Amino acid sequence: MNTTLLVSIFMGLSFFILFNTIFEVRFFQGTSRFFLGMLDTLAEHLGRYNTKRYVERIKRERIVKQKENIYAKYNRLVEELILDFNLPLTLESFTSLLCICFAVTALLVVFFMQNVTLSVVVTISIFIGLLTYFVMQSKAIKAEKLEGIMDAEDIICPLARDGVLFAIKKVMESEEYIRPSLRPYFQQFIDNCENNGYSFRQAITLLNRQLGPKFDSFTKKAIVFEYNERKGMADIFLDIVDENAVLREINARKDRIFRKMNRDFLLKTAIIILFFFYALAVPDFRTFMLHTDIGKMINTLLISVVCLSFARCQALQGNLGPGGGAK
Repeated sequence: MNTTLLVSIFMGLSFFILFNTIFEVRFFQGTSRFFLGMLDTLAEHLGRYNTKRYVERIKRERIVKQKENIYAKYNRLVEELILDFNLPLTLESFTSLLCICFAVTALLVVFFMQNVTLSVVVTISIFIGLLTYFVMQSKAIKAEKLEGIMDAEDIICPLARDGVLFAIKKVMESEEYIRPSLRPYFQQFIDNCENNGYSFRQAITLLNRQLGPKFDSFTKKAIVFEYNERKGMADIFLDIVDENAVLREINARKDRIFRKMNRDFLLKTAIIILFFFYALAVPDFRTFMLHTDIGKMINTLLISVVCLSFARCQALQGNLGPGGGAK
């Protein structure tokens, strides 16, 4: 592109903007309104379609037990991410958004790589890496919630000899003992017992569902203690405190191992990337890697290996922890 062409384009754009400003012509106003209206219509149709799919899935799940396959695992993974990150989405809307992002990313990669097959492979690898990253953050949220539940149990259990409801009310009087993210669940338990007509069993069972499997042991012992209280029986809650101490030690060891694994992976990946960019300073190498089919295949392989290795590393960590029955 020579200087004359650049000057001509610049003068043409300047005249066009000046013409629109002086005569108040809204050249793009109708076009933008048309595209915005079209996007709004598409979003409305997509929303209705997702709502229909959501209703059909709920009905199907109530009638037919879902088989354990890749679709069931995907559904469970996405639903856990939605809950952990508190996203205003359903499984169907999340999947639609994921497909749209995948298509846009694939188009951008095709634009740079000029190869559809390799672009699809790269896009899949990138999305596997991104999904793995969000799963890793989800595990961190679960670990924090697990730690909060154990802290609450450690404080409630010694006070439970006077009654579980009394112990929870006593602990809730101070904002220091139970973490803010868990306080609404315990407050709802108190309200259900005192104001909403729930029996103790119904209220503690609902609290158990809200807090997850880590609270199973406390719930079972609380029900037994509430309906079959005998002298010295309150000591059954102290076992939970001992279990939490052991569980904290196990999780601390796992956390140290996982941090080392992640640090080593990031260090190795950074070395590979830095070496690659350093090698691009050589003109022949840059031409080979960026403009030849073999070079693009090598780039695709490198990206895929890095993303899949990251996913594999996090999968191993997921199989080993955290403890406490957190899902």
